[in-house]
Amino acid sequence: MESYSFLMYLAVILISTKVLGLFSRKINAPAVFGAIIAGIILGPSALNLISFDSQDGIFIETVAEVGVILLMFSAGLETDLDEIKKDGKASFVAAMIGVIVPLIGGTLCYLQFFHTTGGKDEMLKALFVGVSLTATSVSITVETLRELGKLTGKVGNTILGAAVMDDIIGIIVLTIVSGMKDASISIVVVLAKIVLYLVLICVLLFITSKLRPIIERGDEKRRIVILTVAFCFILAFVSERYFGIADITGAYFAGLMLCSMKVRKYISRRVEIASYLIFSPVFFASIGLKTSISGFDLHMLLFCVALLVIAIISKVIGCGLGTRLCGYSGKESLQVGVGMISRGEVALIVAQKGYQYGLVDNTLFAPIVLVVIVTTLITPVLLKIVMKNDDGDAEKTKI
Repeated sequence: MESYSFLMYLAVILISTKVLGLFSRKINAPAVFGAIIAGIILGPSALNLISFDSQDGIFIETVAEVGVILLMFSAGLETDLDEIKKDGKASFVAAMIGVIVPLIGGTLCYLQFFHTTGGKDEMLKALFVGVSLTATSVSITVETLRELGKLTGKVGNTILGAAVMDDIIGIIVLTIVSGMKDASISIVVVLAKIVLYLVLICVLLFITSKLRPIIERGDEKRRIVILTVAFCFILAFVSERYFGIADITGAYFAGLMLCSMKVRKYISRRVEIASYLIFSPVFFASIGLKTSISGFDLHMLLFCVALLVIAIISKVIGCGLGTRLCGYSGKESLQVGVGMISRGEVALIVAQKGYQYGLVDNTLFAPIVLVVIVTTLITPVLLKIVMKNDDGDAEKTKI
């Protein structure tokens, strides 16, 4: 007999994520973490109402995968290339060092706590823990900078540019690490595929730029949304299937190709409706559903605390050092470093992909999710402290 439990699963997820999302807003926390907590409550850590083992659970997991692709497509659409060009050198240097330091820190943290024998699988797990610390949440930092009136200043532009570059570099590193998971594939083949993929992206960027007048004539028309979302799915499929590149990378580049066009706002609004209604809540709830904190012992708790400390310090040192090398003052460098602490949605997406690739199991998944939650919650507080009494580039916005 065919099961229709997936309908009840969807209803429970949508209601619980909305209720807890609203509660998160009440305590000045991002709504996304209410959705994650809803998943934790519904999953094996608490009520165990929804499982991915059944056919209905597989359907929920598939919906979550569509959700993450739409999220990255939207992130590409919302990328402001003009902002990235401002203070571009400082942003790039901060992003590079801000990826390298957390990557090394997270890897060494895993190796220290789990005393691995040095096998390939264990080294890949260690590298993935490092990769999970490389991403930066743009949305949380942007909201705080806007509140402080610093969004368009020197520090604000640098943080925005570095955060976007951080995510791109982090996803590329994830692609390399995940490619190494397959023993039959050499690192040379992985790097060759990445080079070919970048060539493909450049060709598509050229083609879309030439088609810009035709694409922009479709502004405010539903057909343009359907065609661009289809393009997003095709590029996501081609990335994963033929190049071994994460599908979320293809989705991000699909949005990036359209981000400077007039149709961007219309496409973004329409995609956001579908994402907000079903796909995003299911994705963020699925993060919680995969998180099991029932097996937490003292050793794992200490690992989680150590990983959290490294997550904070590595971004402050890495990104702060990068901007200091570019001539920023000590205070400005500290502000950029603190502004980059928040991990947010992209780190959750990276964690999800690592789980799918077998780079992280249930034991490691929970500490990574908890680090993401804590860093995102404390970043606005720390950012307000380091920018207190700062005359900066812009006046504070009244709220």
